[in-house]
Amino acid sequence: MEKALRLISSLAMLAIADQAAAAGTGDPANGQRLFSRCSGCHSIQGDNKSGPALNGVFDRKAAVVEGYSYSSALANSGITWTEDRLDTYLAGPTRLVRGTRMTISVSKEQDRADIIAYLKSLGGS
Repeated sequence: MEKALRLISSLAMLAIADQAAAAGTGDPANGQRLFSRCSGCHSIQGDNKSGPALNGVFDRKAAVVEGYSYSSALANSGITWTEDRLDTYLAGPTRLVRGTRMTISVSKEQDRADIIAYLKSLGGS
């Protein structure tokens, strides 16, 4: 019985570790490739387009990029861009901030993780 409990415990620990590893792994190189879809609206060079520049987005408050006119919904959201917040926002911007102008979402979890890893590789605010 004790052996069975140890085995079950070990398997549970492996499953938890595997889930944690999968949830936190993004491929910045693939994220850069995927970001090309975002680059029609967003820049990483510091210039705003129809969407704000995203260089330095990590740990930055939402709606603070100078020279960009944000929706009042996002400006009043109080959001700070962390990995979790970006993941939630990219999965469904209008679900997180009703009234935001961004309506395009990234449905695949791995694609979001890759884009986030790429943005994070560019540095924080």
